[in-house]
Amino acid sequence: MDIASSSLCQAHKISLTRCQPSSPVNSCSLTFTGFSLPQISAPSLAKCRRKGTSSGFVRACVAVEQKTRTAIIRIGTRGSPLALAQAYETRSKLQAIHPELTEDGAIHIEIIKTTGDKILSQPLADIGGKGLFTKEIDEALINGHIDIAVHSMKDVPTYLPEKTVLPCNLVREDVRDAFICLTAASLADLPAGSVVGTASLRRKSQILHKYPSLTVEENFRGNVQTRLSKLQGGKVHATLLALAGLKRLSMTENVASVLSLDEMLPAVAQGAIGIACRTDDDKMASYLASLNHEETRLAVACERAFLETLDGSCRTPIAGYAAKDEEGNCFFRGLVASPDGIRVLETSRKGPYVFEDMVKMGKDAGQELLSRAGPGFFGN
Repeated sequence: MDIASSSLCQAHKISLTRCQPSSPVNSCSLTFTGFSLPQISAPSLAKCRRKGTSSGFVRACVAVEQKTRTAIIRIGTRGSPLALAQAYETRSKLQAIHPELTEDGAIHIEIIKTTGDKILSQPLADIGGKGLFTKEIDEALINGHIDIAVHSMKDVPTYLPEKTVLPCNLVREDVRDAFICLTAASLADLPAGSVVGTASLRRKSQILHKYPSLTVEENFRGNVQTRLSKLQGGKVHATLLALAGLKRLSMTENVASVLSLDEMLPAVAQGAIGIACRTDDDKMASYLASLNHEETRLAVACERAFLETLDGSCRTPIAGYAAKDEEGNCFFRGLVASPDGIRVLETSRKGPYVFEDMVKMGKDAGQELLSRAGPGFFGN
C-alpha cells in the first residue's frame, strides 16, 4: 500500500516519521501539517543510511530529494478521506490528459487543516461564518504555497477570495442523499421518537417537515467514517449522507435507501468538485480548462446564484438543484425552510441551458423566495 492509499485507510491516524527501505514509490508526494514528504528513491535512502541515519527518519532524507525534484502542480486539500479521494481523482484526470504529469513527483498533494476540521464540538451553524472548510486552503493558494485548490463545491462560499478564480468543475456525481440505518429501510419506516443525526440544517428542516415525529441530533459531525462509527455505536438511529461522497469512497454498501429529490432536495452544488487557481496563473488555468465539465459548471453557477441571492450560510436551510432536462433545457428547483421545518417554501424555473439565462433563473428564484418568506423567516 502506498502512502497516498494508506492515508485514506487510516483516516487521519497518520504516522509518517519513519520510512522503510522497501516502501513502494509513488509519483505523488504528500505534506502533513506542514511537513513535506517528497518521493524518496532507494538510492537516496541508501545515502541517508551511509551518512549514519540508520534509524531511517524521513526528515534526514528530505533535503536530498528537494534539491532535485520540484512538483509541477501542488494540490491543496483537506485531510479527510473524502477530500483526499477528490484530490486523487483530480490528479488522475490531470495525468490522463497531460503525460508530463505522470513523471515521478510531478504532482504534490498538500494537506491543509481548516477551521471546520479543527472545531468538531459544535454544530456548524453555531460556529458561524463562511468558508469553514475552505479559508485556510484559499490562503495557501493566494500565498503561493499551492497551485490549485480542490474543494467540495457545497463548502465554497458564494464570494471567492480576491486573486482567486474557480474555473473548473469535474463531472458531477449523484446529487441525492443516502439514508443510512441498521434497523429501517427509509425515513418513513422509523418509529416515532427515533433520532436522526445530521449537522445539516437543510436536512434537518426537510426531515422535520415530512416526519415531525422524528428527532434530529444537530451536532452529528465528523467525516464519513466517524459518522458511521457513531451510528454503529448507537448514538443515533439513522443518518443521511451525500451519496456522491459514499460513491467516491466506495462505501455504498452502507446505504439502506436513496432519497428521491422530492423527499430531500440536495444542497446547492452537492456532488460537484470545484478546482480553484490564482487569477494570474495562466499555466494552471490551462490545466484546469482541460478538466472542466461545462454542463456541471453551468448547473453549479445557477444554484450558486440562487444561494447568493438568499445570502445563504450554514445557519440557513436552503436547497437547490439545476439539471438539463430531456429537451436540453435547464430545470431548476429551489427551497428555503424554517429551521424547525414547520414552513417550507419551494419554487422552480425552466429556461435555456446557457450561462447567462441560468444565472438569471437562480437569482430570480431566490428573489421570489425572499419575498415570500418575509422578515424573520430564518429565525436569525
